[in-house]
Amino acid sequence: MTALTSRARWDVIVIGGGHNGLVAAGLLAKRGRRVIVLERRDQVGGAAITETPWGPAFKVTALSYVVSLLPRTVLDELELARFGYKVYPQFPYFAPRRDGRYLMMHDDPARRAAEIAKFSLRDADEMARWDAWLGRLGALLGPLLTQVPPRLGSKRPADLWAALRLAWRMRGLDERGVGDVTRLMTMSVADLLEERFESDAMRGVLSVSGVIGTWAGPRSPGTAYVMAHHKMGDVGDGPLGSWGFPEGGMGGVTQALSVAAQAFGATIRTGADVARIQLAGGRASGVVLASGEELHGDAVIATAHPKITFLRHLARGDLPDDFVTAIERWKTRSGTVKINLALDRLPVFTCAPAGGPEVHGGTIVLAESLDDLEGAFQDAVSGTPARLPFADICIPSVFDPTLAPRGKHVMSMFTQWVPHGFAAAPHQAELAAYADRLIARLEELAPGFTASILHRQIIGPHDMETTYGLVGGNIFHGELSASQLFHMRPASGYADFTTPIPGLYHASSATHGGGGVTGIPAIQVVRRLLKDT
Repeated sequence: MTALTSRARWDVIVIGGGHNGLVAAGLLAKRGRRVIVLERRDQVGGAAITETPWGPAFKVTALSYVVSLLPRTVLDELELARFGYKVYPQFPYFAPRRDGRYLMMHDDPARRAAEIAKFSLRDADEMARWDAWLGRLGALLGPLLTQVPPRLGSKRPADLWAALRLAWRMRGLDERGVGDVTRLMTMSVADLLEERFESDAMRGVLSVSGVIGTWAGPRSPGTAYVMAHHKMGDVGDGPLGSWGFPEGGMGGVTQALSVAAQAFGATIRTGADVARIQLAGGRASGVVLASGEELHGDAVIATAHPKITFLRHLARGDLPDDFVTAIERWKTRSGTVKINLALDRLPVFTCAPAGGPEVHGGTIVLAESLDDLEGAFQDAVSGTPARLPFADICIPSVFDPTLAPRGKHVMSMFTQWVPHGFAAAPHQAELAAYADRLIARLEELAPGFTASILHRQIIGPHDMETTYGLVGGNIFHGELSASQLFHMRPASGYADFTTPIPGLYHASSATHGGGGVTGIPAIQVVRRLLKDT
């Protein structure tokens, strides 16, 4: 701590050094605001962070593991390429199966159709129609991710006008289009896929996007939208980048954001644990750190989980009762377990022994059917870690030589489910057994895999909450369910990045446009703050 830091009054204090906090700080600093970012941990990055749990030889992306959905505003305004941002394009899904076959979801439509035809000629034909249907819906829904939700139900003229503007955006929808959107928002991804595809292989692979990071199985209502959320191609800010591996792991993204923000004049402090948000005259006036140090500011942007910001950093009496109740009821469950491995060689799959970038350079999906996925979820619902966990697996060191010694690799396994109650305690023995079952599943597909493991790291819901601030272990700061979307995110009347306290703004992943490493909440909160000031 410097004397300047302790005495200075800041234009904006940003709580949280994750990607949203860093984007907000960079954009504000570039516009001449005096900004300080306060990060509780000893390094910035939040859930998009690269760590070295086994020493400097191996670098692993602890939680978030691939990048996309970054709008052009973030890439261009913060000049991220100048500050070291580089992405290796990711290859498509590779789904090995226990019967010795595999499904490869090539980007090229003709090659993909040939792969799907190995399982179903009908599904191969349907895929083109599926892509066209999702494309039409994505063109409509994508730009809504960058719209500030109106205060639906408010009778104030400005709010009524905002609702009319939203209705005007929907004017291109006919009866069928309205029906499609309604179905997408309310259906399960299983029901949607079973209407269109007949093979277990296609249903299993396509359903994964509907349950990633979600306390819901593929047969749960609303998971069709979660699937679509991961498929957006344009949010009205130019085409989004394809999924890829950032150089240096996901920490490469947040380090570039950090360097950019500081280059534009922002101050970043790590090891700065905020204990409470201060108010003066009913307005946010600064923060008090756990050390007792006080920092004063004209505005505060909170990017921490809403249960941390509104239930821990503020007293209940500082907020309206109905707002506090809404935050207390905010659903933030998860059954996610992240397993990171260091390997002395690449796995050799029985179904594709030649390997290569198309096998090792995309996402290796362990999801052979909808029933497998639903069964894994129902295990967790009943209080038992999944007997047959599914996983999204990536090996970014195939492209990025900075992550592992030559000839060795790091593997990211994003897996589900364990009971959401695991967030309350470490459950180390159960998590170790769960990881053993997942590794055994991969061993069955790639004999010798177990012997190739040099190190492993298991991050369960409890670690996600206590170490990374993901309450309940939820990677989206709140479930992407129909009751927690758009104007309800995170509470009715406060989806516009404001809060009940003047001068306090909210830009966590629990706000609209959050979920994934997008920076959209940061863009919106900056626009709102500049408008107000």
